[in-house]
Amino acid sequence: MHQTSVIPQAVYYLWVLNFTKSFFMSTYVLFVIGFMLLIKGADLLVDGAAALARRYNIPNIVIGLTIVAFGTSTPELIVNIFASLNGNTEIAIGNVVGSNIINILCILGISATIYPLVTKSNTIWKEIPMSLLAVLMLYVMASDSVIDGASASALTRIDGIVLLAFFVIFLYYTFGISKSTEMDSPDIEVKELTTGKLISFISLGLAGLVVGGKWIVDGAVYMAGSLGLSESLVGLTVVALGTSLPELAASAVAAYKKQTDIAVGNVVGSNIFNVFFVLGVSSLIKPLPFTAGSDIDVMVACLASIILFALLFVGRKHIIERWQGALMVGMYIGYVVFLIYTK
Repeated sequence: MHQTSVIPQAVYYLWVLNFTKSFFMSTYVLFVIGFMLLIKGADLLVDGAAALARRYNIPNIVIGLTIVAFGTSTPELIVNIFASLNGNTEIAIGNVVGSNIINILCILGISATIYPLVTKSNTIWKEIPMSLLAVLMLYVMASDSVIDGASASALTRIDGIVLLAFFVIFLYYTFGISKSTEMDSPDIEVKELTTGKLISFISLGLAGLVVGGKWIVDGAVYMAGSLGLSESLVGLTVVALGTSLPELAASAVAAYKKQTDIAVGNVVGSNIFNVFFVLGVSSLIKPLPFTAGSDIDVMVACLASIILFALLFVGRKHIIERWQGALMVGMYIGYVVFLIYTK
């Protein structure tokens, strides 16, 4: 009697074990865990690198303009590296273009609804136009078939070198502004770490980025195939939104603390970084072919930058008001609906 009751119990526990294993090893779960590892990995890497920089007496402004700024865009970079290496170019392009659209219409829109975003002159007249220049350059580089009649459009390795050259110019401009205005980076909190913790933070951060990035790309490819979606749609929406979470957190917190120029500068700087550096590196790894649909998405990214610039002169000058933020979020929702019906 005792043996007969044990056998069904053992079968039940075996079924639970197999179900649990298959659930936690499923591609979708690894896809979600990948975002968690990616974001936490970027956070640990920034903390470790900033602590290392502080140990060598590097000023706060330099830490803020390089390590911290680089950290918020690291998820896009890692995902694009894996996507390029795997040949999933639609995900690589969609991730960057989608992130830039999300950054302006969604993240800045949400931040403005938290608190109106007052924007400084340098951001309005130099950084926002530079972010627009970045996406315009991307559109021209990716429109070979339209401009010179080529059989196909692609972001080539030569294009990648040009983008990286512009990224160096952007860094030079940023450091020049910081010196000429003698500004400092507010609220740059650098943790004091022992050598052991410092090594652990950097190592774990890199490991989280690598593992998370691979799981995200694998999950995006699987999701596109199993749901009958294009890789471009998944890259423009799900992947782009996930990799933009650090920017969302940074800008929303800055808006809540009423450090509004930081909220705007974080997004605009990230957009410049995404095109010039992330796509520059990605196209050096492997040329990125563009489809006609991708051209439309780049045009939407251009339009988003133009809308941001225009809204700063509508209503209260140089301020993105709450109603304007809500309008931007509405525009993003409309864009997602457009993608679903066209992709």
